[in-house]
Amino acid sequence: MVETIVWKDNQVVMIDQRKLPLQEKYIICKDYRSVIRAIKNLVIRGAPAIGVAAAMGVALGALKIRTSNKERFRAKLDAICRDIVQARPTAANLAWAVERMKQVADQASRRGVKGVKSRLVKEAQKMLDEDIAINRRMGRYGQRLLRNGSRVLTHCNAGALATGGYGTALGVVRAAVKAGKRIEVFADETRPFLQGARLTAWEMKELNIPVTVITDNSAGYFMQQGRVDAVIVGADRIAENGDVANKIGTYMVAVLAKTHKIPFYVAAPLSTIDASIKSGKEIPIEQRGEKEVTRFLGRQATPNGVPAENPAFDVTPHRYISAIITEKGVITPPFKAKIRRLFASG
Repeated sequence: MVETIVWKDNQVVMIDQRKLPLQEKYIICKDYRSVIRAIKNLVIRGAPAIGVAAAMGVALGALKIRTSNKERFRAKLDAICRDIVQARPTAANLAWAVERMKQVADQASRRGVKGVKSRLVKEAQKMLDEDIAINRRMGRYGQRLLRNGSRVLTHCNAGALATGGYGTALGVVRAAVKAGKRIEVFADETRPFLQGARLTAWEMKELNIPVTVITDNSAGYFMQQGRVDAVIVGADRIAENGDVANKIGTYMVAVLAKTHKIPFYVAAPLSTIDASIKSGKEIPIEQRGEKEVTRFLGRQATPNGVPAENPAFDVTPHRYISAIITEKGVITPPFKAKIRRLFASG
C-alpha cells in the first residue's frame, strides 16, 4: 500500500486521492496554506488523516515564521492554527490535532523559538506513528465482531487512505483477514466523490480482499437479499451520547441495517469523539459546492439553472449503532457513560 501522508525534508507529501485509482500522483506541500488547500480540496480526506495533515500543517507553518521573539512567534503560530482549524468544520480530529500542537508549543516555550519549532515537527511525526498504531489496535478489537465468511458493507472510505495508515473500518476488515477469516466487502460507491468506488475498492484490491462495488441506492436490496452480515463505517465526529457524523448517506444505511436486523458498527479513534457536545444536533455539517453534484467526470450532468445541495455529512443517531470500536476496546449501548469511562481510563 502507498503512504497516505509523510513528512519529508521539511515538506508534507501526500497522495492525491482525487486521482485514484487511475493515477498515483503526489502533492508536495511547502507551506501551511498548501496543506489547507489540500484538505479543502479533498487531496487528503478522512478524519484521522486530516488530523495528521493539520498537525503537519502547524509544524510547517511554524518553520516558516521568521522571528526569534517568542511573543511574536506565538501570535503568528496562533493565527496559523486558526486558519487550519477552519479548513473543514465537521471532522473532530482536525481541531483536536491543532489543539494538541498548541499544547506542545506551550510546553516547549522555555526552549525558545528554535526549540518550539523542532518539538512541533517531532510531534507531528509522532502523531502519524500513533495513528497507525491506534488503527491496528482498533482492528484487533473489532475483528472479533466478524465471523468467518462475513459479508461486510462499508460506506465511504475508512481505510489506510482515510488515516495515517491501516484504516479504521477497513482496518477491522484487514485484521479479520489477518486472523484467518474469509471476509467479503461490499463498497457503496458513495456519491458524489465516489470514495467507495474509487478508494475502498482500490485498497481492497491491493490487499487481495474480495470487494464488490454497489450503487448507493442498492444497499437495501442487498440487505433484503440476505447478502450483508454486518455494516462497518468510520466517523468524522462522535458526540457524547454516541451520535455519529459520517459521510452523507451513512444515516440511510444505518436505518436499513436496523430494519433488516444487521449489526451496524462504527470504528473510530478517541480523537474523533467530541465529548464537549451532547448530541449530534450540535455537530456542524459541512456544505460543499454544488458543482460536485452537478458535474460528473468534468462534464455538466444536470440541467442548467437547476440548483443542487451538497451536505458532506449526515448524523446517525446512537439508537441505530450496535457498537463503537475504539483503540481502548468495543463499547455497546448505552454509550454516554461508557464514553466517559474511556476518557477517564487514561
